[in-house]
Amino acid sequence: MTNLKKIGLSALAGSLVAFSANAVEMSVSGTAEVTYTTSDGSGSAPTGNPWGSNTAIGFTGSGDVGFGTATIVRTLQDGANHGTQTDNFVSAYQTVDMGDMGTLSLDAAGGGLEGVTAHDDLLPSAYEEVWNGVGSGTSYNAGAASNDTIGYSNSFGAFGISLATTKGGTRASGDGGNGGTATTSITDYVIKLDGSALIDGLSGGFGNSTTKSSVEGVNDDYVDMGWINYSTGPVSIGARMSEQQSGSAGTAGKNVEAYAIAFNVNDNLSLSLATQDVEFDHPSSTNVTETIDALNASYTMGAASVRASFSEADNDAGKTGITDEHMELSLVLSF
Repeated sequence: MTNLKKIGLSALAGSLVAFSANAVEMSVSGTAEVTYTTSDGSGSAPTGNPWGSNTAIGFTGSGDVGFGTATIVRTLQDGANHGTQTDNFVSAYQTVDMGDMGTLSLDAAGGGLEGVTAHDDLLPSAYEEVWNGVGSGTSYNAGAASNDTIGYSNSFGAFGISLATTKGGTRASGDGGNGGTATTSITDYVIKLDGSALIDGLSGGFGNSTTKSSVEGVNDDYVDMGWINYSTGPVSIGARMSEQQSGSAGTAGKNVEAYAIAFNVNDNLSLSLATQDVEFDHPSSTNVTETIDALNASYTMGAASVRASFSEADNDAGKTGITDEHMELSLVLSF
C-alpha cells in the first residue's frame, strides 16, 4: 500500500510539472552590436577610442493567469557603455493584459512602457532620435522614469490612454522593500489618437508629466507635449512640440519644436532627416535657441543591420557659439 501511495504521488507531481510547463511559454532573444563613434566641435570632448560593442540577451515568459495574460521580461547586457549604469541588469518589467479592461504593468527598470517617457520622441527615423549624441542629449520630454513605475494603458475606438506613476525614483526595488528617500512623485498621462478614420496614415497625441515635491514651498515641475505623424506609401513626416518648466524660482524653462521626414527607399534601405529647436528661457538674460540637425540611415539584410547617424548642434545646450558634432556607425546582429 505504501508503494502504491508513492507511485500515486509521483504521478501527481509529474502532472503538476507538466501543467506548469504548458502554462508558460518562454523565449530567448539577443543582439550583438559593434559601433564606431566620433565626436567633434567646441562643446564635445575629443574622440578617444571610437570602437564599442554591446551584447544583450532577453528572456520573455508569458502565460494565462486567470484574469489575463501575464508577461515577464528580463534583459541582460554589457554594462560598460551605459552612462552611469554600472551593472548588467538593463530591463526588468512585467505586464498583465486583461483584454478590454486594459493592460497593467510594473516597470522595475528600463522598460519605458507607459506615460510620457514611452512617447518622448515618436518622430519617424531610420535609426536614432534627432538629439542622440549632441546637445543635452534629450527630447526634453522627461516623464515618469523606468524605475518601479506603475503603468496602465487601454484603447477606446480611435483613442488610447497611457498612464504612469512613480515615487522616489528607485530602481528595481526588492520585494518587501520600501527604502530610499521619496522626495518626489511623478504622474503622467498621454492621450493618443488614431486619425486613420479621417485621414489614412494620420496619428498623434498629447500628454503631461507632473513632478510633485514633498518639500514644502517647492512648486511642481511639469512637461506638456504633443506630436502628429502622417505616413503615405514610403514617406513618413512628423512634428513634435513640448514645454518644460521647473517649479524652482529662476530656473530656465525650455520650449521645443522638432520635425522629421523618413523615406523607405526599398524593403532594405531607409533614410531620415530631422531638426529640433530648443529655446532656453534665461530669466536674467537673452533667450538662446539650440538647433540640432540629424541625418540617419539604415540598411537591413536578414538578421543584420548596418546603421548610421550624423548630427550637429549649434548653441549646444543653450550656450551661444558652442557647437557639438556626433557620428555613429553601427552593425547589429539579431538572433
